[in-house]
Amino acid sequence: MEDSLAVFDIDGVVADVRHRLRYLERRPKDWGRFFAAAGDDPVLADGVALAREYAANHVLVWLTGRPEYLREVTVAWLRTAELPAELLFMRPANDRRPAREFKARQLARMARESRVEIVVDDDPEVVERLRGLRYPVRLADWVLHSKTLRSAQEQEGRT
Repeated sequence: MEDSLAVFDIDGVVADVRHRLRYLERRPKDWGRFFAAAGDDPVLADGVALAREYAANHVLVWLTGRPEYLREVTVAWLRTAELPAELLFMRPANDRRPAREFKARQLARMARESRVEIVVDDDPEVVERLRGLRYPVRLADWVLHSKTLRSAQEQEGRT
């Protein structure tokens, strides 16, 4: 299955964002500090192990709602975690669609050229949407999906 894709989210799957959620739990939300701390995310061992397992026999693709301006930080973080960083799809500037819509559209583009073997995401709404579209999906449930993160992903279209 070397030509098939394993598509992984980053935040909540391989990167632990819980230390930065405090910036979104206040009013007004401090998106600058939330994203500035992304390079300090601890590794989620379960997600990293699963990503490495799939990378052994698949093309590993990252599909994240992180904004495009975090590309360098994200690539550096992936490399530090000893994960491949070549195929990284990020949210374009000013794209505020819910994560489920943004990711469904990106995945449809990928699926036109390659077979999608698995999609791993921590957002239950993304997982439900992709399952409805008949993609093979696995919910990353090794960290509780917080209401704060859900709001950022699905209501504000920020991550």
